[in-house]
Amino acid sequence: MDASVSLAQRMPYTTAFPKAFGTGLLISTARPVSTGLRANMERLIDGYEHVLSRFRADSLVTRIGNAEHGGHFDFPNWTGPLFDLYDALHDVTHGAIDPCVGEDLIRLGYDASMNFTVTQDAPKHLGALRGRSVWGHDVERHGTTLVTHDPVQLDFGACGKGYLVDLLGHMLIQEKSADWDDFSGPASSSTQHPNQVSYPNQNHFSSQPPQFVIDAGGDLLVHAEQTISVALEDPEDQSRAIGVAHIANGALCASAPSRRHWNIAINEYTQIAIHHLLNAIDGLPAQQTEASWTYVPSSSQYLNNSHDTANAAEPANATLSLAQNYPTAVADGLATALFVSDAAQLQSTFNFTCATLNESRQISASNDFPAELFLQSASRPHTSPNLKSKAAF
Repeated sequence: MDASVSLAQRMPYTTAFPKAFGTGLLISTARPVSTGLRANMERLIDGYEHVLSRFRADSLVTRIGNAEHGGHFDFPNWTGPLFDLYDALHDVTHGAIDPCVGEDLIRLGYDASMNFTVTQDAPKHLGALRGRSVWGHDVERHGTTLVTHDPVQLDFGACGKGYLVDLLGHMLIQEKSADWDDFSGPASSSTQHPNQVSYPNQNHFSSQPPQFVIDAGGDLLVHAEQTISVALEDPEDQSRAIGVAHIANGALCASAPSRRHWNIAINEYTQIAIHHLLNAIDGLPAQQTEASWTYVPSSSQYLNNSHDTANAAEPANATLSLAQNYPTAVADGLATALFVSDAAQLQSTFNFTCATLNESRQISASNDFPAELFLQSASRPHTSPNLKSKAAF
């Protein structure tokens, strides 16, 4: 097919979930999504938020935050890889990425009511340095069971949206969607180690993987026969692009404080800007980085039905297995981690490419980051005929 053919022609069918994550989610496909599959996807999204959203009063995460004396909380099997990823990110960033950062976000005003009012005692309690709960210490993990002894406010926003995108991608690729009917997630072995979770069984994958693009705002998962072009949004002006990425199979995720920030008054003359990208060590908004983009390719194992991960030998590198099966979750988490850690440190554990924009509007990128960067031309939008959407935030 001619690369100049528009994405709308290549993938003319759109499935929309306007309420997902409060911001909406779009799926473009080359063939229609069946009514049954769409219904299963809706149930997946609702069940996912019912477990992990700190903005829902009926979620399991909210119940953990309200448990006066803590407790044992059993999560569905499908959360295992997500917890694995947080374990890895917590380790490689030395605690700067931590789901327990939810308490800091609440103290800074980013709570379920979104009142954006900082609590008076916030300076005394923000961050692990001031005694806030810590993942792996105050929240003990036993497989997909979390054990706490006090109320703990968890936030899985660093990777959570990307992880849901991957689960939806698995549903599109799987030949049979019946495995998702009970929203139990990928099958897991009853004999596995408590901290090891089986990944999706690709025996069900079609021999002809479908083409699709899942667009969840700043998180994109692409499976296409030919590359598509994606604008890298300028965080200072949503109408402009500072570059264009070209990807065919993989996840591209962006992060920036430009869409979620608020001001607090220090006195009648001074206000400071607050945003949601925190360093979990001190609980304060990350500085110096204005935006980040990460790319994680989809491996052939994700697409090849001849590979059965349930029966295959475990990869030597656990993070490689995560990236192979959940590239969007990994890219999502790394886009956040680049605000609190440098790329070289993260690349000691994860295989990815990236670009970052600093507060001086200087851009740095991996040599093999699949994008044209034209920051000097950011005053005008890019108009590629294959432009899918902006890698927004």
